[in-house]
Amino acid sequence: MKTRRLTKWLSTLCVCSILFGCASANPDSEKQDTQWPKKIVLVQMPNENNPAADSQHEKFGQALSEYLGIEVEAMEASEYTAAIEGMAGGNIDVMLVSPMSYFQAKERAGAELLVSTPMSAEYVSAFIVRSDRDDITGMEGLRGKTFAFVDQASSSGYLYPKAALVKQLNLDPDQLESSDYFFKTVAFSGSHTTSVSGVQMGDYDAACVAKSIIAQMAEAGAVNAEDFKIIGSSDIIPNPAYVARGSLPEDLKAKIKAFFLSYKDADYFEAVHGNRDIRFVEVTEDDYQPAKEMLDLLHIEFGD
Repeated sequence: MKTRRLTKWLSTLCVCSILFGCASANPDSEKQDTQWPKKIVLVQMPNENNPAADSQHEKFGQALSEYLGIEVEAMEASEYTAAIEGMAGGNIDVMLVSPMSYFQAKERAGAELLVSTPMSAEYVSAFIVRSDRDDITGMEGLRGKTFAFVDQASSSGYLYPKAALVKQLNLDPDQLESSDYFFKTVAFSGSHTTSVSGVQMGDYDAACVAKSIIAQMAEAGAVNAEDFKIIGSSDIIPNPAYVARGSLPEDLKAKIKAFFLSYKDADYFEAVHGNRDIRFVEVTEDDYQPAKEMLDLLHIEFGD
């Protein structure tokens, strides 16, 4: 089983439900619903910092196929929006989503939570400036400065830090990105590493990035961690979660979830999740309610 790229696959896909909706009985399961598809599609997000993750995803998909007794096609998506539309169209069955994307997938595709992984450390956004900027000692010090978010689809590089600014400084979320409202100018750098480099080079007075990124860049020799200081942080960001398309047969969803919870390959967890000792755990709507409150705060709604 070879992992395929989602964008190319979606662009050539015929709208043909026979590939995903055919009834197929599985002789290996006495309790199987007769409406199980012959194949399900599992979508992961690529890990550009860890090339070993791709082969682990393939191995994971093969193990899921053997557990279910049906074919599992493992794919990668470069961004969540295309994958959510694929699920809404009935062409993707299980996928990994960010906290924000979960609510979009729920609205567009009836997605249901399956599992996540526990956090090995707090996942938060950090507001960073150069360590020699004595004029910026806290969040209020960002007023009138040039600032960089990552991009509008990033939880740690945009949504959660924006929510932190709105809550902590009582700002208008609809005006925050306007020049000379709070910041002098707002830019979108496109990546966490570009934001860090931009602050280092003086392109931006400040930026928000995943807190762990400076340590990772310092370890790689790209920056000196002592050149930066953190002047504020966001709320804790929930880990991404796996979701299933809501219209899948109930017993199939239950068996997929049971597979996740029983999967114990330490090499997979080390390569994909950075910790060989963690395992998948159940999650509920309550676990993601803080993310929903953040979206409401920012006036973000999902729909057609």
